[in-house]
Amino acid sequence: MFYHAKELQYKARVSRPDPRFAGLLLEQFGGGNGELSACMQYFLQSFACRRSHPEIYDLLMDIASEELGHLEMVGATIQMLLAGVSGHLKDAADQSDIFADSFSKEDFIHQAFTVNPQFGVVSGGGPTLTNSTGAPWTAAYVNANGDLTVDLRSNIAAESRAKMVYEYLMQFTDDKYVQETLNYLMTREVAHFQQFEAALMTIRPNFPPGILQSDPRYSNIYSKNSLDEKGSRGPWNEGRSTGFGEEWQYIADPRIFARATNGLTEIEPEGTDRTTESVRKADKELSKRRSQEIRHVTPLKEMSWCCYGHQECTVSTSKDKYIEQL
Repeated sequence: MFYHAKELQYKARVSRPDPRFAGLLLEQFGGGNGELSACMQYFLQSFACRRSHPEIYDLLMDIASEELGHLEMVGATIQMLLAGVSGHLKDAADQSDIFADSFSKEDFIHQAFTVNPQFGVVSGGGPTLTNSTGAPWTAAYVNANGDLTVDLRSNIAAESRAKMVYEYLMQFTDDKYVQETLNYLMTREVAHFQQFEAALMTIRPNFPPGILQSDPRYSNIYSKNSLDEKGSRGPWNEGRSTGFGEEWQYIADPRIFARATNGLTEIEPEGTDRTTESVRKADKELSKRRSQEIRHVTPLKEMSWCCYGHQECTVSTSKDKYIEQL
């Protein structure tokens, strides 16, 4: 169950109406990297790990709930920036001191809705679930894979993108109060990034994402597909790889290499201690472990999502105790 507190988590304020920036700020209300997208993504991801990773379920639900609060904060800021537009526009405009001689009511309305006409036509001067150009919010923005090693990495990327949007938005307003709000929201993205990163590190192994460990014949090959003679070199194609610690195999001419190896089918692992046999064994062991972790904590009858104090939970053994048994 959810409760709503009327106080915002952070004291959102504006110095004066600014319909142009209100339109830009819609990007973080109904855009692909906005607060609604983040809230729904973490909320959706939490269902799959409710029993297998209850501590990360709490993390996802906590941050999803915070993102919903951020959505309210962004919406409230947009509404304040549109003061004088909503309601009875003409009456409000005629009585408002925001329309100086050099800034007519017509200019004000024009600046508010030129880029995104629906912003005014449909909403009447309030936030809409669209991005800054008027494209409606869509569930396609939400990523939930069902594997925490994938979902948490997706969340780290999502927080990074949202952080950059706030960083860019701060350059388009000189309102110190709005900048303070955006600075707070940007900083929370950085905090969430670190929290998701820390949660990912509690899952072992967590590389590669998922269960199958990847084919050692191809996991450390770098193909030079650019036409320049020298080719760029760096830790991505020389030295050891970051995940497996394998020696990168630099293929200067992928076409010749493909021909020489019959389309890469006649090669053996090189520069790695992993073998096809060891990978198959690891695949089976991790597959069994992950499957048992979930099955062990998932009842198949008389299921209840939660307990209500006086009831006994259906799961008899905690995840930590089960892992100890493994």
